[in-house]
Amino acid sequence: MVTLTRKFTVIPDQQQSEVLWELSETCRLLYNHALAERKFLYDSYNKRITYKDQQNALPHIKKLFPRYKQVYSKVIQMTLKKLDAAYRSFFGLLKSGDHTTRPPSFRGKNYFFTLCYNQSGFAITQHTIQFSHKHPSKTELLFPVPFDFTTVVVKQVELFQDHYDQRYYLAIVYEQDSPVYVDNGLYQAFDLGITKHTAVNLQSKFFESTVKRPDKYWQPRVQSLQQRRDHCKKHSRRHRLFSQRLRSIQRKCANQTKDWQHKQSKNFLKNTKANTIIVGELSPKQMTAGTLKYQKSVNRGVHNTGHLGRFIELLTYKAQLLGKRVIVIDERATSKTCAVCGHKKIHLPLSERLYHCEICGLAIDRDQNAAVNIMKRFLSHNALWTGYQQFLSAVANLRYTVNGKTTVPPYLIDRGSTNS
Repeated sequence: MVTLTRKFTVIPDQQQSEVLWELSETCRLLYNHALAERKFLYDSYNKRITYKDQQNALPHIKKLFPRYKQVYSKVIQMTLKKLDAAYRSFFGLLKSGDHTTRPPSFRGKNYFFTLCYNQSGFAITQHTIQFSHKHPSKTELLFPVPFDFTTVVVKQVELFQDHYDQRYYLAIVYEQDSPVYVDNGLYQAFDLGITKHTAVNLQSKFFESTVKRPDKYWQPRVQSLQQRRDHCKKHSRRHRLFSQRLRSIQRKCANQTKDWQHKQSKNFLKNTKANTIIVGELSPKQMTAGTLKYQKSVNRGVHNTGHLGRFIELLTYKAQLLGKRVIVIDERATSKTCAVCGHKKIHLPLSERLYHCEICGLAIDRDQNAAVNIMKRFLSHNALWTGYQQFLSAVANLRYTVNGKTTVPPYLIDRGSTNS
């Protein structure tokens, strides 16, 4: 089983829109009151309140404030669940050593609070979906759906509004059957980068794909609009005009990036015979640590466009639909370590795109070197010694440079290797 999400637009009428906003406001008030309770108890008594404590208090709150009875019970519970998840994420980042993180903040009234119906509170037919509520107006929240969800198991439905285009959207989470994963003995390791993705298989054959960077095309236009907007009075007509244009460009850039990632991840999986894909576990915060000027492009490529983290997620669920599996392993020091002799360089700046080993004379692209190390690490950690020996034999065909001549190190010739 694989969990998927479909998102599509819904167009409520005036009465439905008013009901949705009132339900949203009720959830927002509950979220802010629950957040204030957590902060007060922690600041005053150094005490933490849990989700279970706040959930058990809901019946008493509904008696005191009948307004909360208008919202479906599951939606109320999921509102507190979101607050609890935000706090868990906050304390988890603090525990891992990230002191730049900030606690959850209060929600403003100008934003639509997402209504989350978990497992119940909605009825789906072949063409429509209807939501439960107890609003005094008794307006039906009935919307058409473009897909037939009666053949799948729907787990959750979220109703939300995009603040910028003012459109309402439905996100339906459902489970779908997928082929059973079978290890066919073929593996492919990926070194994901900002400029290109590099893959290697057991035969030491490399495949490289250049990463499209729409942000580089749009960035000069974004900076120009930002400069012109900064010279305008805030909240003036021209300031709002430039802000609207800026949001439109940023959204177009994000959509172009996401479109390329969907297509590229699909092509990767369809064009490989391997049922097991290995990728490195990336840490965007560590990749962008530092204040050097050349890292500005790296920061934009890692954080602003979502090239790395989202690409792995797309690769994972598309692999499950094809009966394949994506395995994420630690990739620390794979770029600095020689793929053959294991010598590790102390410092290897990003400007050096060619990895040259001073011990064995290996001269190879640094991304290809990292992909080979990821494959070796996976095979050795999973005790796949047959594939490991096969892969080492293929690595012996890599080119080396010794005294200006392309050759193979002597200790590899003893394993049956020949000059390449």
